[in-house]
Amino acid sequence: MILFQVISGLALLTLGGELLVSGSGRLGRSFGMPKLFIGLTIVAFGTSSPELFVSVNAALIGNGAIAIGNVLGSNIFNILFILGISALITPLYVTESIIRRDIPIMIGLSFALYGLAFFGRFYKIEGFILIIGLGIYIFHSYFSTKSSNNILAEKNPKAITPLWRLGQICVVLISLGLLAFGSQMFVEGASAFAKSLGISDVVIGLTLVAAGTSFPELVTSIIASVRGERDIAIGNVIGSNIFNILGVVGMASLASPTNLEISQSTLLIDFPVMIISAVLCVPIFISGRTISRREGLFLFVSYIVYVIFLINN
Repeated sequence: MILFQVISGLALLTLGGELLVSGSGRLGRSFGMPKLFIGLTIVAFGTSSPELFVSVNAALIGNGAIAIGNVLGSNIFNILFILGISALITPLYVTESIIRRDIPIMIGLSFALYGLAFFGRFYKIEGFILIIGLGIYIFHSYFSTKSSNNILAEKNPKAITPLWRLGQICVVLISLGLLAFGSQMFVEGASAFAKSLGISDVVIGLTLVAAGTSFPELVTSIIASVRGERDIAIGNVIGSNIFNILGVVGMASLASPTNLEISQSTLLIDFPVMIISAVLCVPIFISGRTISRREGLFLFVSYIVYVIFLINN
């Protein structure tokens, strides 16, 4: 029964995330939004919606370990596993704007989140500040990418009508309902599964929950890398990490009945691993502005080593 609950919740999360990405992506293209902006925000935030719903739901029931562990684990999974797998499929070419703007933002936010967590908890005022930061990032990304030449319009502009846009809005609303219901099933099932095996909620949040909620990012980046959509493949990962820090932690902090508690092991191990993963992007991305297959293999193996270390400890 527990396994069925976990699998069902994961299936609903994946379906909801995919519907949200497709629906919101079509809406964005219909308004002529920049292609890189779609990858960094609409697609990235859409694929991160399972993390948002899972962490908020975990915070509501007082499980801060899964709420925070999900964010840290997802960010680590996104960089080491997803970028690693995507680069193994085909080398990924990195745009200059991602190197100059979005990578420094991701690294700076990773350090900032560690600083906020230093005293062992996230306060509601900190969650409010993170949400404001998310709004600032969205506006900054839009206006900084609007001047570029990566505008992506809807393929069939004649079909765009108010009724068509209403249909896409309905798709988005349905996907949000699937994500809400799926996240509740997944968190409850994962927590019960952890207790039945004697595994801590922290480890489950950092591995099973994090990898499960990152499935939409994994699928999206792999498809994008196969199709040669470098802006989507890389922008999806970087944007998702930024959204996880600002949006997911911010909303989870505000939703929690009390302040979100952070374990000592998370502060000593998992926060530094997340920061190291983010910093690794600098030399890898700058070297020829390409993530080669060799570098992809290095990222992938690094994630496997990290998971083995978590299980052994």
